[in-house]
Amino acid sequence: MGNRIRLGNAADIPGIVALLNRSYRGEESRKGWTTEADLIAGDIRTNEADVTAVMNEAGSFFLCYQHEEAQLIGCVNLKIQEKRMYLGMFSVVPEQQGNGIGGQLLQAAEEQARQAGCDTIYMYVISVRGELINWYQRKGFHDTGTRVPFEENFTGKHLQPLEFAILEKDL
Repeated sequence: MGNRIRLGNAADIPGIVALLNRSYRGEESRKGWTTEADLIAGDIRTNEADVTAVMNEAGSFFLCYQHEEAQLIGCVNLKIQEKRMYLGMFSVVPEQQGNGIGGQLLQAAEEQARQAGCDTIYMYVISVRGELINWYQRKGFHDTGTRVPFEENFTGKHLQPLEFAILEKDL
């Protein structure tokens, strides 16, 4: 892992929640290109209980990108599932998107997957997020063609019908 990427811990939970909410929901998220503000209403992507539960799952951990003592700039959750690794909660603050931080986090995630003996890394992406799917495809992921429902929950009312595309990459 690079000197700015480290394993997350319980003390990071409030920062991870703030980062995910800021990057995906509400007006501030529109400063970046990963916003879901036009797809899902509200300002909440996650909360402390949700992130705590994810962090405490067996085989689950976060990588955090941080500048010195500053707030978190990026994060990604990884879950080891036998020979596969799930990648989720991937985020970079809107003002820093496009500066290579996401690519560095993705590289670190892939290295963690290899070290864990995984041969595939996969994720769920909202299927109408063409620009995001294209970014992942440039990073070596492919659309499996599998779609799964995106159920509404505490994270906001969907402004249109949504589903997830499953993307994966062989390592």
